[in-house]
Amino acid sequence: MDVFITVILAAITGLVFSFLSIKLLEPLSYKLGLVDKPDERKQHQGVIPLIGGISIFSAVFFSSLIILPNTLELRLFLIASALMVFIGALDDKYDVSVRIRIVAQVIIASLMIFGIDIYISNLGNILYFGNINLGWFGIVFTYLCMLAAINAFNMVDGIDGLVGSLSMNTFISIIILTLLSSYSPSIPHNFVLIIATLIAVAIVPYLLFNLANSNSGIKKVFMGDAGSMFIGLSVIWLLAHSTQGDNAVFRPVTALWIIAVPIIDMLAIIGRRLHRGENPFKPDRDHLHHIFMRVGFSDRQALVIISIASVVMSFIGIIGEFYLVPEYIMLFLFLLVFLSYSYLIKHIFKASRPIRKMLMKKA
Repeated sequence: MDVFITVILAAITGLVFSFLSIKLLEPLSYKLGLVDKPDERKQHQGVIPLIGGISIFSAVFFSSLIILPNTLELRLFLIASALMVFIGALDDKYDVSVRIRIVAQVIIASLMIFGIDIYISNLGNILYFGNINLGWFGIVFTYLCMLAAINAFNMVDGIDGLVGSLSMNTFISIIILTLLSSYSPSIPHNFVLIIATLIAVAIVPYLLFNLANSNSGIKKVFMGDAGSMFIGLSVIWLLAHSTQGDNAVFRPVTALWIIAVPIIDMLAIIGRRLHRGENPFKPDRDHLHHIFMRVGFSDRQALVIISIASVVMSFIGIIGEFYLVPEYIMLFLFLLVFLSYSYLIKHIFKASRPIRKMLMKKA
């Protein structure tokens, strides 16, 4: 089957299964207690089902069994994803401790590292002096990257639509980079291309429900930790697959750009917490979207601005990959963006004074 026909089939099945999963899981969520209740940190109205992420996983699971060949990688990916969704669902319901979540994530990451022997061993020529090969340390580095990606998408899930929009941008970027490569499109049933397509389209029905207006008659659903952790696992799995080995689709430094916003936000948050002597995993309201809202933007305005920033960062990464901009230049630019972000956030209220005045006048 031609790869483009397969992609179209994946898009159709992903949409259908995702929508059906939401409709079937929504009434079950109340019986299972898989719901989100408002508290001092969660200021939504009413009890909201936490089944958005489970519906996305369900769509990917059933669609991939139909479309993709039964390979070892597919089986391990689905097993790892199911375990991650299970741990996330337990966390949604029982608020599992950080230590247990980290241990579970490490065990699940091992399915990729040792099950299919994919880990990040080559960082490319990011320091100008030639390719950096990590050797055995690549296994340790991959565990750290897995934990970073999983928790970055988990931590950024703070306002409606944000984790869905950011992750959709990442998966679409992976699809574009894969199609631009001279290697992948010629191979039917390409694992990275099809899985990225399935997740990207499965997010669409979730976003429709998650962003639904209270007057629309559509019942809102949340992603839940099950969904954000599944997305983080999928992102790093596909990125490791795409940037390593003889059949690498794009360079490792490009991966930084297509997950830039959640990674930068997480690193900046952890840095600020450690500087204050706090637990780096302690929940707070210091994320980028919270800061935008304290400045005076609404949650929808914050969503649009952050999503646009994410698209711009991915566009820079894709352009840099397409024109083969030297990797050390791309890394330098990324670090420059990160340092600029850190400085701006530190002085955000002083820098945003004109914006607040303008928003107050409009109000």
